[in-house]
Amino acid sequence: MCYDIKASLEAQLSKAKRRGDLQAIEEIKRKLVPYTDLPIHHASGFSHPKLLIYPDRSPDYPEVATWGLVPHWVKDREHLKKFWNNTLNARGETIFEKPSFRNSARNKRCLIYVDGFYEHHHYKGKTYPFFVHHIDNTPIVLAGLWSEWRDEESGELLVSFSIVTTEGNELLTKIHNNPKLQGPRMPLIIPQEIEDRWLDPLDDELDIKAIQQLIRSYPNDVLEAYTVRRLRGKEYIGNVEAVSEPFEYEELEF
Repeated sequence: MCYDIKASLEAQLSKAKRRGDLQAIEEIKRKLVPYTDLPIHHASGFSHPKLLIYPDRSPDYPEVATWGLVPHWVKDREHLKKFWNNTLNARGETIFEKPSFRNSARNKRCLIYVDGFYEHHHYKGKTYPFFVHHIDNTPIVLAGLWSEWRDEESGELLVSFSIVTTEGNELLTKIHNNPKLQGPRMPLIIPQEIEDRWLDPLDDELDIKAIQQLIRSYPNDVLEAYTVRRLRGKEYIGNVEAVSEPFEYEELEF
């Protein structure tokens, strides 16, 4: 699963910067970034942070979105609160089937650029957080689904997203060993050279199959991981730079 991320402003803007439009970059920084929670050294999806996503309707220009997808058919705020924490991740194998995700899977896909993500390893009754990132420290491109929901009481329009997950690769199989889950998982990482395929519009079942073919484990040899300080409880130091720095646990055999 993917419930914890690191997302710097530099990583989040990496796709927009490829266009070389400096005016657009300054506009994003001025108009959008103040409404996000960036920089995110560590954030849990359960706190529903706001960050930038690149939706299919504007592939090169990001939008501010809240983590935790809210389908358009949600009735009100109370209805939203009952299941919001259950839509932080979307299981890739079933996104075209599940009521919460199937509309977005067909019509509203997005990319999220992060520095890396955190996963917990279980060992002798305790959990140990690992930070997973590219070996060369380039941004990781996560596949996502997005949605728009309007609060009828306030009139507020909420843009939200979910991170798609897939089967864990060899590295994540070793780390993500939660005994309560059925098999290791990892976020769906899209190689940069084919990232825009995730945003392609769908016309028929053949297009759906093309999207499904992208839902696979990411190569093991381009990622690395190391343990970091606790991300939960009294030992958590908060959203500060040091939270993603290497930290060793003498008792951990890994």
